Amino acid sequence: MNFFPIEQEKLEQLLQNFETPFYLYDERTLRARIDEMLNFPNAFGLTVRYAMKANSTRALLQIMDRQGLSFDASSTWEVRRALAMGISPDRILLTAQEISPGTMELLEQGVKFNATSFHQLESYGRHFPGSSLGLRINPGMGGGHNRRTNVGGPGSSFGIWHEYIPKLLSIASKMDLSIRRLHFHVGSGSDPAVWEQTVDKALQIIEAFPDALILNLGGGFKVARMPGEINTDTEALGNAARSKFEAFARRTGRRLHLEIEPGTRLVAESGILVSRITDIVDTGSDGYRFLRLDAGMTDLTRPTLYGVHHPMKHIALNRRSGPEESPLCDAVVVGHCCESGDIFTPEPGNPENFVTAPFRDPRIGDAILFGVSGAYASSMSLANYNSFPRAPEYLMTEPGECVQIRKRQNMQQITENEIPLP
Repeated sequence: MNFFPIEQEKLEQLLQNFETPFYLYDERTLRARIDEMLNFPNAFGLTVRYAMKANSTRALLQIMDRQGLSFDASSTWEVRRALAMGISPDRILLTAQEISPGTMELLEQGVKFNATSFHQLESYGRHFPGSSLGLRINPGMGGGHNRRTNVGGPGSSFGIWHEYIPKLLSIASKMDLSIRRLHFHVGSGSDPAVWEQTVDKALQIIEAFPDALILNLGGGFKVARMPGEINTDTEALGNAARSKFEAFARRTGRRLHLEIEPGTRLVAESGILVSRITDIVDTGSDGYRFLRLDAGMTDLTRPTLYGVHHPMKHIALNRRSGPEESPLCDAVVVGHCCESGDIFTPEPGNPENFVTAPFRDPRIGDAILFGVSGAYASSMSLANYNSFPRAPEYLMTEPGECVQIRKRQNMQQITENEIPLP
């Protein structure tokens, strides 16, 4: 797997012209992942909904929109964002943790809806009696690359617990609601075996909903972010699901339409976070060497939040002798925030501790790149902590031109909503 899809020579040119940190996306890689998902095996039809929370930058959404993807929104704000850029309401599905002000007005425009609680179901029924909607169900099982990304099972607040189906059916009947879609999502980066088990459980549950013709199985397809990790084989996964859908149709007469909601799988591999070493310090002969960067958890939160690693690439700049001619040295890589948790090399699975990584002759001014940063980096950044601005974003287009798709935030934009005392 190519963790850095853009050639080093091109990256070095950009580093001569652009202030770091910045995000850089490769359009060719993004389009390849879109095509992969649009060809996901299915039995009776497929809708691919991009999970907007992974990265909601307008230019990337435009590419997906133009290639025919639909969209999964996790908040009314994501819905408004999609509508503002011209995406048709009927291609947007809202599955949120809350019914916020304005939700019903958006649904009146044609946005589709999954209820994720009894309160949401009843609120929808009062506004739209006699109509149809979807339900997100917690199937009692889940998986993820760690416990925090597991969104199924008894420890998860996402969806309506599967044992409450009789109550759901009773409420729907009283309000004359038709349940047309069931939605299941059990975690991000989960084991393919867990995903297949979820398909079996989902097909078992959907039998209780005679009007349901759409089965949404979410996303969570594993993306290899580090050497030794393996991407989920989506073709094998899709073929396994297809055979189960076909068997269900033979047994029940219902030909279910499949929906999937990839986020990470679509955008992660296309993105790079580009930063520079701004300082190098140590804690003595028995301590550690630290590389301080001009990026941090304000730009990439996953290491701090989950204790995960992204592949790093060191580019020596402004000197002829390449780093490969120098001996390796170990260093801890830290961010620019005045925060002890701002560390890019946490102990795997334990963000409260750190480990070192090997570098050859790192110097102030050199670049450090973080690969597979197209998903849950820009969109999940702790922007403006320590008053750092949001980093700009660039797109390497298919013809090879680098275009800016988000400007760097300035101080006026950081503070413009603050109201001074008289």
